[in-house]
Amino acid sequence: MRRFAALMLGAAAFCGAVTAAPGQAIALAKEPCGFYKTGSDAYYRHCTTDGSNVVIKVEVAWAPDYQRCVGPGRTWLGSASRIQGAHYVGRTC
Repeated sequence: MRRFAALMLGAAAFCGAVTAAPGQAIALAKEPCGFYKTGSDAYYRHCTTDGSNVVIKVEVAWAPDYQRCVGPGRTWLGSASRIQGAHYVGRTC
């Protein structure tokens, strides 16, 4: 368990979290940087230390893809069954 906590702290630091308690490291592991899905929802987590906003492209099933400006932290994108993916397009907003 100690090794797992150390691994999660390293992952949290990579995503932009400077410090995290062992319990927080496990929570951060459930919310990775970038696009991810839960059982029912799709999210994009922008990990940053400078407070920047970035543009992401959201890929939607059976509808046109679109771009969206997101700030630091977690942004809900919609239903996991509807959203197929999202990625950083290389610019701030």
